Amino acid sequence: MPTSPPPPGGARRAFHEPGSVKAAWRGLIALSVATFVAITTEVLPVGLLPQISAGVGVTEARAGLLVSVYALLVAALALPLTVLTRRLPRKPLVLATLLSYAASNVLVAVAPSFAVLAAGRALGGVTHAVFFSISIGYASRLVRPEFTGRALTIATVGGSAGFVLGVPLSTSLGTALGWRAAFVVLAVACALTAALVIALLPPVSTVPTAQASDDAPRPGRGRLAVVSVTNAVTFLGQYTVYTYVSVILIGAGLAETAVGPVLLGFGAAGLIGVWYAGATVDRRPRAGLIGALGGVTLGLLVVWAAFPSLGGVLAAGIVWLAMFGSIPAITQAAAIRTRGASPDITGALINSSANLGIGAGAALGSTVLASSGIETLTLVGAALMAVATLMVLVARSTFPARP
Repeated sequence: MPTSPPPPGGARRAFHEPGSVKAAWRGLIALSVATFVAITTEVLPVGLLPQISAGVGVTEARAGLLVSVYALLVAALALPLTVLTRRLPRKPLVLATLLSYAASNVLVAVAPSFAVLAAGRALGGVTHAVFFSISIGYASRLVRPEFTGRALTIATVGGSAGFVLGVPLSTSLGTALGWRAAFVVLAVACALTAALVIALLPPVSTVPTAQASDDAPRPGRGRLAVVSVTNAVTFLGQYTVYTYVSVILIGAGLAETAVGPVLLGFGAAGLIGVWYAGATVDRRPRAGLIGALGGVTLGLLVVWAAFPSLGGVLAAGIVWLAMFGSIPAITQAAAIRTRGASPDITGALINSSANLGIGAGAALGSTVLASSGIETLTLVGAALMAVATLMVLVARSTFPARP
């Protein structure tokens, strides 16, 4: 990969040369930790909806819209902000986003009203629009093309951990010390992660090659569009239900103080999904994605059938969240492999489509929960996951059996 021209009045900047996963592991770990705090920032309200709603005097359904506001901002801004910042140095941009995440969490922690709280979340949404778009492209630039899947798996382990561990850990902290304390701790974690990125993440060039340029012919654009739509439907189904997982657990008879530990148990099971992604993404990506989507669908169907039996809900929740943990890495690798756009634009599309699903899912879940109850909520989520599975089954050229 060519290097950028030297900055005015300065020496030529040294950039990382793509190589093996082993050679890039320090940078991939830094991206993974950054992804963990980013995802935890996004989904933290999920485990604290009852406390947040009581703290600022709104209903749980309205508090759930904090997830929607955040996600829909990402969906709307990911592509334009990625285009706007595509010539900026990647590493300083990653650092800027981490500090912005910290500021967002501080604003939420001190918010005296729901309006100020929503403003803090909006800042986080704008930040997220940039971070995830560049982090996906960053990870792919650290390694040669044949290692893309494994590199993305490592970089997104933090995201999977954020989905399945960040929420329960912060929920337990919020339950013990108050929901505002959870956001303060997360702000500190974002600042510490910025220091880790300074130490471990190598700079990469932003100058596109002829193949990487977005002006080059792109026969894979149609396939990239299919991956993006499938990704949106997947996250729509997941967040229609997952936004209200604490409400589901309490409705099944779980004590509010036990929600955090239970979600932590779900998170431990969810690490199986990370292993599953690593085992399939560079070998059998199609079978891996179908298996993951099918597992999530089955888990949600069992939650629907078992509710309000707490034992059945807990058992099904393990299957549901374990399998979902594998989906982001497999889908991101599928998108990169279409070669339908440069890594940054591909990252923006995946980021945008995922957050469109998250925001719409939180809003849909709010409507269903208020009008029809928890049982219908889980059934709607399962139906949407079944649609995503069908899309993968039909689109054989977009989701091939081998990379």
